[in-house]
Amino acid sequence: MKFSTVLFTSLACASTASAQYFSEGWQPGQPIPDVNESPPTPSHHPSQHAPPHTGGSLFDVSRILECGPVSGLFNKIGVNISKHLEEARMQTEKLWDRRIPLITDDNYDEIIVKEELTPEEEEKRLWFVVITAQAGQQGGMSKFLDDNFDTAYNESIIEGDLPDVRWARIDYFNVTYLTTKWNIWQAPYVMVIRDRGQTLYFYKANQVRLTPEVIREFLKTETWKNSVAWKTPFSPGGDYERYMHYYALATQKIYNLIVVLPRWLVMILSGIVASFAMRLMHRNPAAEVAVSREEERKLKSQQRRANEAASKVDGAVGEGVSNVETKSAPSKNGERVEGVSGKTTGASPGKVKVGAKARKSKK
Repeated sequence: MKFSTVLFTSLACASTASAQYFSEGWQPGQPIPDVNESPPTPSHHPSQHAPPHTGGSLFDVSRILECGPVSGLFNKIGVNISKHLEEARMQTEKLWDRRIPLITDDNYDEIIVKEELTPEEEEKRLWFVVITAQAGQQGGMSKFLDDNFDTAYNESIIEGDLPDVRWARIDYFNVTYLTTKWNIWQAPYVMVIRDRGQTLYFYKANQVRLTPEVIREFLKTETWKNSVAWKTPFSPGGDYERYMHYYALATQKIYNLIVVLPRWLVMILSGIVASFAMRLMHRNPAAEVAVSREEERKLKSQQRRANEAASKVDGAVGEGVSNVETKSAPSKNGERVEGVSGKTTGASPGKVKVGAKARKSKK
């Protein structure tokens, strides 16, 4: 009775399950199923929010926030982190013309250095790039240059008079390796790239009013040939380029690590460094000099006293030796030998006796 009850309950539960987990089996008249037939695909698909890993920094904040555990944690507290990141990307893309490629540390080699070109195309290829800071500071010179850059690009596409020129943009605040390797510490800049990145021309954007007409005229007349390319031991192809490479790589790693750290921790660390720097800069060198002079004076005083004590000891010993006089000794005849000093007398006893006899005979 108990067994039948358990069996009935199991069948009732199985009937509520999805039918895709059960097979009706083979029946007469049906083709023989293939043993190697692939299993049915599951109905659950992984989340499509996280983009595939296409290289880039290991500490990419967007990829970290969109990974499974972190994204799930935000979902539990009611925050759709993928939606917020997508809105941030859309906001960034609204700043510039999406037809102009955005150069980063990851795709620079793929887009510019390893571009597929014939020898004739490689000789004529020119990349005109703007380095902008509009993503970090709205308005200002960067916005003015970006607008004119996009307008000049659009007019060139319509006219078709710059077939060998390629346009690109670099976001200064999101590109660390390239800007450090090129020794660029502020924006905006415009640059001309030739010979697959081996020849570079840099122009500071605030030195001239770069209107769309000026930009197009600059490219059509090849005015960039009148300027001097960046050719130093640290430039691409130079003897010390590898040092700039390692320095830029270390700077990129440090930047990516700082971006991951919480803001409060960065503030604490920066406060510690600032406090140490302020203490080092505002120290009192006069007090340190006074202390060192006082110590030097003490040492000289001690040395002088030691020298005086040593000279007194030497003087006392010399005076005692010079004042010691040998007393006159009695002779055999009862007479005394006078005027003979124990220090100055250098004669033998025999000579002393002879001198005594001579004086006696004179008397």
